[in-house]
Amino acid sequence: MSPKPATPATVAANREVLDALPFDDETDFDNARRGLIAEASGQVVDADGNVVWDIDRWSFLECDAPDTVNPSLWRQGKLVSIAGLFEVVEGVYQVRGLDLSVTSFLRTDNGWVVVDPLISVEPMQAAFDLVKEHVADLPVVAVIYTHSHIDHYGGVRAVVNGADVESGAVKIIAPIGFLEESVSENVMLGNAMARRKTYMYGELVGYDEHGSVGAGLGQLTSSGTVTLIPPTDIISETGQEMTIDGLRIVFQHTPGAEAPAELCFFVPERKALCMAEIATHTLHNVYTLRGAKIRDSLIWSKHIHDALGLFGDDAEVVFSSHHWPTWGNKNLVAFMKGQRDLYRYLHDETVRLANHGYTEVEIAELIDVPDGIAQHFASRGYYGSVNHNTKATYVYYLGWFDANPANLNKLPPAESASKYVEYMGGADAVVERARSDFEKGEYRWVAQALNEVLFAQPDHAGARELQADTFEQLGYQAENGTWRNFYLTGAKELRDGVETPKVLVTASPDSVRAMSIPMFLGYLAMRLNGPAAADKQYEFNLVFPDIGETYLLEVGNGVLNYTEGVTSDAANATVRLNRSTMDAVVLQETTLADEIASGGVTIEGDGATFEDFLGLLDDFEFWFNIVTP
Repeated sequence: MSPKPATPATVAANREVLDALPFDDETDFDNARRGLIAEASGQVVDADGNVVWDIDRWSFLECDAPDTVNPSLWRQGKLVSIAGLFEVVEGVYQVRGLDLSVTSFLRTDNGWVVVDPLISVEPMQAAFDLVKEHVADLPVVAVIYTHSHIDHYGGVRAVVNGADVESGAVKIIAPIGFLEESVSENVMLGNAMARRKTYMYGELVGYDEHGSVGAGLGQLTSSGTVTLIPPTDIISETGQEMTIDGLRIVFQHTPGAEAPAELCFFVPERKALCMAEIATHTLHNVYTLRGAKIRDSLIWSKHIHDALGLFGDDAEVVFSSHHWPTWGNKNLVAFMKGQRDLYRYLHDETVRLANHGYTEVEIAELIDVPDGIAQHFASRGYYGSVNHNTKATYVYYLGWFDANPANLNKLPPAESASKYVEYMGGADAVVERARSDFEKGEYRWVAQALNEVLFAQPDHAGARELQADTFEQLGYQAENGTWRNFYLTGAKELRDGVETPKVLVTASPDSVRAMSIPMFLGYLAMRLNGPAAADKQYEFNLVFPDIGETYLLEVGNGVLNYTEGVTSDAANATVRLNRSTMDAVVLQETTLADEIASGGVTIEGDGATFEDFLGLLDDFEFWFNIVTP
């Protein structure tokens, strides 16, 4: 079904935004174009000819904002779609607009330090080609992963190979905990996060004035080859320094805010401060809608405050791994103070109101940041939002329960929806009332009411159509890119059903190979179907001859426990396989049955019990329902 136009209520809401913000301030556009060496255009394709990144896709943003897009979000989309190679200061370069994130290049005596090599290899190769063609064709001497999110390491094999790292020719620098956090986030809950990511980045709704206009932090995620090379050098404390091929870098250890493992750094010779993803030109996510651990907004604010104290007097430019830099000491200090105070305000106000007894939903409606923050575009909620960040901060401290006993043991959604609809006079009556409220522009309430109908009667055609229209208008009004994408994707799936296009899978071969055996066994334990395994009692010795590790696996009471370095004479079976064989099975390059037949896996004892155990492990359907039960 075709998208519909903006309603008068949406047109009015978006025009209010035009009157509320300083759209005549062109500073961000000047900064986003400053230092341009070479523009980027066209498409990036993989070895099979598949388009993994399309720069020209965003050309529709060149005109003024249409009625179907919040003008503040449209402005942000214009800015982040500016693509090319830029000089930040002498010896510091960035390629922007080739992925969700930005990659930076620091010139050393004889080569390059690459900072955050994007999500996938193909866009990163295109970025490096620009640098080699227009600045200098030099070898990479080091890579810095600023933090553990996939858009800051996935393209690393475009610039270095494993042999150079193993030989010591190239350093891979990362914060302490990087490998564990990067792998666990993308594998342990990778299925659920990747499905929700299709909503968050608008991967199903197209890219135009009726679809996605970006995600605020960047446009969307590339879909090329994801790689990972484990770090060789670890940053574990603030003040730690490294001199890399003549270039001195001073690090700030900044964990527990935007990412569990993260670092920032200062290059004294260039007076250049990199704030990774802790200070960008948007309110970021204290909680990301794709799903992840809630972040600490207080620690976030303190990291920015500490960076000002450490480097604020000396820095003349601040750049990050998203968006464009800010030049001039006075300007960068003002920018960072605004970011610092934004996260501090959201934290302190949430906690203050919670102590007055307000719940997370009430607090989200009560908090408006002061104009001294809100009138700066860098503080607007293009990626995170005041609404969902304050809710996350409440849950971070107090959890999901609001202390009202009525909410302590609510019926599950489908069952409670059936009762609600019955109380309201039936589905048709609810839809009729909702249609009247839709005409009044009361979209938030209409979405809430129709959700009950859909969870009671998912196939109710009138409810599906009206809910799709409602989501669409909420998306058109959203200043937040991810909110817009969620609403429009929900509308599309209600109209067209759940489609199954190819999407980026974060559990890449390099991620699987980087998992320690305990991490892998934890992943197996998560997949064990507890009810089906409740009456099973098994013990298995698991032996990896090539790496000299052994584990005792114990299945009982519906859980899997494991102990390293222990075996049992009473085990049901002893399973022997090389680590490389395990990786091949996990990556579906072979099957366990084939490996047993070929001798790649040997089982001593009762092999049937091990096969029974494997049959208790769940596989996950990626395209699970979201807007219907």
